[in-house]
Amino acid sequence: MSNAQIKISGLSKSFDGRRVLSNISQQINEGECLVITGPNGSGKTTLLRIMAGLLRPGEGSVQYFLEDSILEREKLKGNLSLVSADLALYDELTALENLHFLSRIQDCHFSEEELVQRLSEFGLTERGNDLVGSFSSGMKQRLKYFCALLKEPKFLLLDEPTANLDEEGVRLVDEIIRSQKRDGIVVLATNESSELDYGEKVLQLGL
Repeated sequence: MSNAQIKISGLSKSFDGRRVLSNISQQINEGECLVITGPNGSGKTTLLRIMAGLLRPGEGSVQYFLEDSILEREKLKGNLSLVSADLALYDELTALENLHFLSRIQDCHFSEEELVQRLSEFGLTERGNDLVGSFSSGMKQRLKYFCALLKEPKFLLLDEPTANLDEEGVRLVDEIIRSQKRDGIVVLATNESSELDYGEKVLQLGL
């Protein structure tokens, strides 16, 4: 078994009697990316939310392994990050205040100087003291990536990873995905045909 691994076994989910996901099984190993694709309403975001522990499956399971051991919920929290439209930032706080708050929650420790320096890596130079409520949707997306990567997760889940991003932001996401695959696992949900190329494995969902 590789150092990191995800096993999805017989996973199904229904809402109000309508089956959204049916008997999905996948194994993703360290150094791989699973791309989940399919039309709107096919269950891409639902699957990611189940994988992130935000929804319970109706049937089946998702298991995360590290160093040949199953990660229980508490240990998984320190090794798993999700970037999606559901990731909340605090508009009434500055970018740096958001980062300090989230880093404390995640038990990460960064100096002000380190955070300011890394803001520039995400295209947010000199915006650290600006309220997040003043940010464009693309800038918020960049900050979400920064927040998700604070704890250097082994498992990175991405829902529509390049949504709202300009060309420079898309290049940044490309670098993040390729870097993450070197030492961990990426699972991304997308409708962009160009993003299928990231996947060593592709899961096609249907209505």
